Amino acid sequence: MSDPLNVVPRRLVPIAGTLAWLPADLPPSEQMIPLGAEHAAELAASGPTPRLDALAEELRPRLDHGRGFALLRGLPMGEDPAAPLQALAARVGTPVPPGPATGSRHVEACDILLLRATAPASTVLRAAAGVHNALLRSDRAALAALYEARGEPPVPVFCHDGGVFAARWDDAVLPPDRLPSALPEALGEGLPLNLRTGDILALNPFLVWADRVPGAIVAACRAEPSRLDSAAFAGLA
Repeated sequence: MSDPLNVVPRRLVPIAGTLAWLPADLPPSEQMIPLGAEHAAELAASGPTPRLDALAEELRPRLDHGRGFALLRGLPMGEDPAAPLQALAARVGTPVPPGPATGSRHVEACDILLLRATAPASTVLRAAAGVHNALLRSDRAALAALYEARGEPPVPVFCHDGGVFAARWDDAVLPPDRLPSALPEALGEGLPLNLRTGDILALNPFLVWADRVPGAIVAACRAEPSRLDSAAFAGLA
């Protein structure tokens, strides 16, 4: 039985494509992009950066409408651990302040979030589209309710506007007891990810819900076009 909520009738459809992955769909080769000494050398140099530019070209579509995340592994920490994040952020989008950290997940208001592990850590990733589709199968009324704006600022949990999917659940603003009970149930097990010191986790918080990485160095940026430009999430900008 769904929670009694006032809901505007809407047509609900499954979210298709690589962004609706399930943990079983992803072998390690599709989770990680290895980086080598050449990338490190370009970060330290002031000349052309063809490998970093190619990495940015690979990341943009992957984070915008693909799996929604990539684990970058192989860079040494160096004297300035934040420098690689700043260099990548400048190449994949427009750097913006990441905003305050709230809740148990990374929900910073940005299209691309870069997290660098300062020590071994673990996180759990969930494809928001996969959670959406699980709700569509189990409780359509609950899913419809989550398309309604709520919280402060008022934003929906799910939005599928103009063919562009986005999702955001800040459990500090909207704890589970204020939402349909079907949502926590639809989260499932998620994809556990172990981070080594120096690893960089690149993700789109609108597509992948990641448990917060303690002590991570953070950089954020907006894409063009940005999901923050949509009417549903404009209050976050």
